[in-house]
Amino acid sequence: MAMTGVLRPGHAQMRVLDLEESIKFYSDVVGLVETGRDAQGRVYFKAWDERDHNSFIIRQADKPGLDFFSFKVDSHATLLKFDADLQAYGIKTERIPAGELLETGERVRFMIPTGHQIELYAEKTDVGNGQPYTNPEAWIPEAEHGIAPVRMDHALLYGPDIDGARDILVNVLGFYLVERILLEDGKTDLAVWLSCSTKAHDIAMVRHPEPGKVHHVAFLLDSWEKVLRAADIMSMNRVKIDIGPTRHGVTRGTTIYAFDPSGNRFETFSGGYSSYPDWHPITWTIDDVGRGIFYHDRALNDAFLTVVT
Repeated sequence: MAMTGVLRPGHAQMRVLDLEESIKFYSDVVGLVETGRDAQGRVYFKAWDERDHNSFIIRQADKPGLDFFSFKVDSHATLLKFDADLQAYGIKTERIPAGELLETGERVRFMIPTGHQIELYAEKTDVGNGQPYTNPEAWIPEAEHGIAPVRMDHALLYGPDIDGARDILVNVLGFYLVERILLEDGKTDLAVWLSCSTKAHDIAMVRHPEPGKVHHVAFLLDSWEKVLRAADIMSMNRVKIDIGPTRHGVTRGTTIYAFDPSGNRFETFSGGYSSYPDWHPITWTIDDVGRGIFYHDRALNDAFLTVVT
């Protein structure tokens, strides 16, 4: 049972420079399952163990980046309540009709102060994971195709006003702060990790002068061994790896960051701890931020911090 009306991250829509090249990359290398194409030219994917019709959508554009990031809520009544609550909080919302995205119900879209479009929705067609709902097997052979993540898990967004964005997510949508990195003044957040569940994070944000930028969209793997297998697959396919395999101090996840053919960074990770809203948030100071981001190296990678789309 969800602890709030927001269940989990639902879908991300990304811009790519070459649609056919990107379809092949996300199908063959990442190992996502294509589930549909629409009249707008968008291509829909899901991870093999996800039940809903789509979680990752791409469209061709003249520059890479993120169009919007979405969360699924527990009912249409909750969707309507959040729409009213957002407006009461001073946030302009837009209602996107059911069917505008394939197999997806009505969506409520709004912009957070980091310059990102966030969506909420309650309905998406359950297409299953290739297994019956009665007496399933442990996994299916198709799951071993490519890197084969089990779900689209979270996103890291870059933008100027992470304080205002955090306030909306916490005060209106019921997220809670899990971890943070403080700047030199010991008061201002450089980065925050927020959860709507018992995960270490469902969304994270870094303070950045340009609005609307995305650092990465992340895909979950089952284990550290699967992360190492992902590294092998990336090497075999000449994928540009940014960092890893390594481990974070923040969230304690094991990880690889790499780039798709358009320059969009994605993460394949596993682990991380369970979190609960009554826990005190973990704070990292700027003098130890290297260990927080890259636990093994204990040093920052400048390109990792500055390259965004």
